[in-house]
Amino acid sequence: MAEPLKNQYGQAIPRAIANMVHAVYPAFPKKQFLRDALDGYEALELMPRGHHIAHVLRRHLPDNFEEAVGILLDSVDAPHGEDIGGSMAAFLFLPHTALVAHYGLAHFEASMHAQHALTQRFTAEFSIRPFLMQHQAATLARLRQWTQDPSEHVRRLVSEGTRPRLPWAPRLPAFQKDPAPVLALLELLKDDPALYVRRSVANNLNDIGKDHPEVLTRTTHQWLQGASEERQWIVRHALRTAIKRGEPGALAVLGFGAQADVAVRSAQITPSRAAIGEKVVLAFEVVNRSAAPQRVLVDFRIHYTKANGSTAAKVFKLKTLELQAGETARLQKSVSLAQMSTRTHYPGRHQVDALLNGHAQPLGHFDLA
Repeated sequence: MAEPLKNQYGQAIPRAIANMVHAVYPAFPKKQFLRDALDGYEALELMPRGHHIAHVLRRHLPDNFEEAVGILLDSVDAPHGEDIGGSMAAFLFLPHTALVAHYGLAHFEASMHAQHALTQRFTAEFSIRPFLMQHQAATLARLRQWTQDPSEHVRRLVSEGTRPRLPWAPRLPAFQKDPAPVLALLELLKDDPALYVRRSVANNLNDIGKDHPEVLTRTTHQWLQGASEERQWIVRHALRTAIKRGEPGALAVLGFGAQADVAVRSAQITPSRAAIGEKVVLAFEVVNRSAAPQRVLVDFRIHYTKANGSTAAKVFKLKTLELQAGETARLQKSVSLAQMSTRTHYPGRHQVDALLNGHAQPLGHFDLA
């Protein structure tokens, strides 16, 4: 099992922040801050740790918000003397953005300035959301300006911060109901030169499609007209969840709208009985029964047994086939049954299907002991 992320966000984080703030604001009470910050710290998960530090910071910084956030911004380049590296290095600034989210709503300009600066070091995708909920028009107007910002981190914030279903963050119900304001921003970013930004645009559009499949298919169809390779990638990535669900509109956008005239044969799942931690190999043939060439999107789906005996389906990408008339393609895929942080395996029978242009054909099953 992977190590919990909170273990990488240990006591060195508040110590580093204390050193950085004290370096630019000598009146900062380091010892009292650390006592308060570490009180109950070990029991908290990753994100709550960041928010806890933010609340403690606010108590020990000047009462004036503009002065307090100015001190934080001045401190971001100060030495901290702690060993903070790897994937958690940027998370050092999570409490800074959390402080803005909790205490900056009445100070719009100062908060926008802070988030513009902080998103270039960490991300303000979480802290911008309260402003979108309470100051929607003003925040959208500022984000529209930021679509032209020289920093790709700021441009990415425009998309990532407006995702209706951003992971680790509260949803944005207004944009789930009506994604039009978000789509207007994505239109300005769909040909952004940075992959970092384009990936966020695709993820945002994928979010929108979960609530509005018709908006997703209409938008991606429009975006494909005269599209560059980069924009074509956005479309494919944005459609990935809808494709896995076999939504006809999404399949049609990518040219897989019709049910393929193919047959599945010689399916094998080995071993038929496996233990948790082992792997199974899926193998089968896809035969073009038509007298004409066919393009076939092939995925597979495993119905995983859950702890209560019910099942939950998971779709895996496999391959796009360009089959000539009468041609047969042999496909094979190994699937790990190791326990993961994102999936727990349970004993029981697991049914397996092939998905051909979104249409299921059974391949068989394996038993997990």
